[in-house]
Amino acid sequence: MANAFSDIAIIDAPLRIPQAELSASAGAVVDFLGVVREVEQGEKIAGLDYEVHREMAQHQLEKICETARAKFACEKIILHHRVGFVPVGEPSLFVRVTAKHRGPAFAANQWIIEELKKLAPIWKNPIGAIVDVRS
Repeated sequence: MANAFSDIAIIDAPLRIPQAELSASAGAVVDFLGVVREVEQGEKIAGLDYEVHREMAQHQLEKICETARAKFACEKIILHHRVGFVPVGEPSLFVRVTAKHRGPAFAANQWIIEELKKLAPIWKNPIGAIVDVRS
């Protein structure tokens, strides 16, 4: 869902990072990309499969962004989460926070990610690495 303040999306395809829209009223734009690592719980993986309760996740993400807006005086938030299979080395999460100052922008970005992990019904399942059995 996109509105004048936020752009929240749960996406079934590779994430596209939007170009930053700079504003004379905002001195800070902080981006975060959550990239799938090659090792999960000590095991090498091919990627992560993200499951989602889409309607409930969308609702929670909207609430998180509205709270962040009030708490950190954010001007704009973009939050895109990829679901389905995400291979190692590709991003599964993109968060951009635009605010007047860098302190609140960095704090809001981190807070949004922590709240997302606690509240959004999005689950990750590691998919094991493919073993080449050719001789």
